[in-house]
Amino acid sequence: MTYYNTIAYLLFLGLMSLVIVKIGRICYDNGNIFVATLIPDHTALCQQINKALLTGYYLVNIGYCAITITNWQTITSLPMLIEVIAIKSAIILFLLAALHYTNLFLLKNYVQKLIQ
Repeated sequence: MTYYNTIAYLLFLGLMSLVIVKIGRICYDNGNIFVATLIPDHTALCQQINKALLTGYYLVNIGYCAITITNWQTITSLPMLIEVIAIKSAIILFLLAALHYTNLFLLKNYVQKLIQ
């Protein structure tokens, strides 16, 4: 089949769109609570921090997905299609986890210093 790359792009973009939007929504909803406990008297600031984190999250992940697609090799078989999608998805999921825990660490350890 000569359309493996097209199928891979569609599967990858569909899967990553669902994952990025779902994880972004979960982190945003829980992030409101988390940031509000860190800065209890600054509700507006908490909302702005959380919105900025969500915007950055979407930009980084959408950009990474776009860059990932431009660097794919030609897919020649169904097993290769599955392998490429699995590896590229795993890399993005690992980056999501790393960004999430980095943000948690920075917020927990440095946000109080910023508002004082």
